Amino acid sequence: MDFSHDTLVAFSKSWGLFYLMGFFLCVVVYALWPSNRQRFDRAKHSILDRDDRPWQK
Repeated sequence: MDFSHDTLVAFSKSWGLFYLMGFFLCVVVYALWPSNRQRFDRAKHSILDRDDRPWQK
């Protein structure tokens, strides 16, 4: 099979778009999944719970 450069560019643009849209949807579903709420809330507050002082060896 002999593909021209334009054919490969069109193929990669269209399938790359579908790949990125699918990846985006997976990330949004993961972020909004109800069982992950506690994990994200804990991460949101964990940085504020630490003392604000230099790191000790």
